[in-house]
Amino acid sequence: MEIPAGPRSFVPFRFLRVMQRDPIPFLTRIAREHGDAVQFRVGPQVIVLLNHPDLVRELLVAHPRSFYKSRVIQRSKVILGEGLLTAEGELHRRQRRLAQPAFHRDRIARYAGVMVQRAAVMRGEWRDGDTVDIHHEMMRLTLSIVAKTLFDAEVEGEEDDIGRALTSLIDLFPMLINPLSTYIRKLPIPSTLRFRKALARLDRTIYGIIEERRASGEDRGDLLSMLLLAQDEEGDGGGMSDKQVRDEAMTLFLAGHETTANALTWGWYLLAQHPEVERRLHDEIDSVIGDRLPRADDAAAKEPTRERWERDAVKAAGRRAARGVFA
Repeated sequence: MEIPAGPRSFVPFRFLRVMQRDPIPFLTRIAREHGDAVQFRVGPQVIVLLNHPDLVRELLVAHPRSFYKSRVIQRSKVILGEGLLTAEGELHRRQRRLAQPAFHRDRIARYAGVMVQRAAVMRGEWRDGDTVDIHHEMMRLTLSIVAKTLFDAEVEGEEDDIGRALTSLIDLFPMLINPLSTYIRKLPIPSTLRFRKALARLDRTIYGIIEERRASGEDRGDLLSMLLLAQDEEGDGGGMSDKQVRDEAMTLFLAGHETTANALTWGWYLLAQHPEVERRLHDEIDSVIGDRLPRADDAAAKEPTRERWERDAVKAAGRRAARGVFA
């Protein structure tokens, strides 16, 4: 398949600056104007944009061994090491086999219980009429959840410090797009100094927890326990080194914190912009869950018929009115 050429610029690194500053509108415009598969240059590098699920499936599922991860992902190893996001080839397959049990359905249900419990605690802290910084609250919530499900650890008193370190690393990801990032990271400038400090802060936390858990040999039912106890029965029979566990933990830490908090924040924003959707959400929650806390299996609940949905929605609105809570 020959991939058609997309936009061109005669200004050196113009597209690089645009992608660092505001990539989503830029890539959306390219897909709209040039189709679902298009290539363009950013400096000396050729970028291929795929904008259709079938093409993405070809890349990630049908022929994964025919492709290698991008230079940006490779540069991310300075943060993530050789975790599942960055590893290639046999190392990736071995790490995937070792990590797979941590994502078994029963384990996911256990993690879901933690998520619900932590969300309920946060909800209990809010009061009618309060104004809250929802992004800060979602960052605090996801940090609490990822610390508990990944490390079975409480981070109260440390969440702001750890959160700032995580945010610093995320904020510096655009630097990794820069072709000169390898050299920039060596300069004693404020951004690279913040980067080193944040990475050292998180490494101290993660390695400290790993050392403590190795010493106890305890299975606490969290992701870290699964990673430490995993044995590669299909391969060499060995487990993960502390460095490998750290790399997977750092990957999951970053993936489960700010990105999830951002998705939740935008979800709340969009609901606030569309009150009719918010009302339907409340009605569905009340009709399926009622007054109890949600469970993992609620997501698979059978979709009600329109007549039943409308009947339950009326009942749900009545229950909310009786409790004095309105959508």
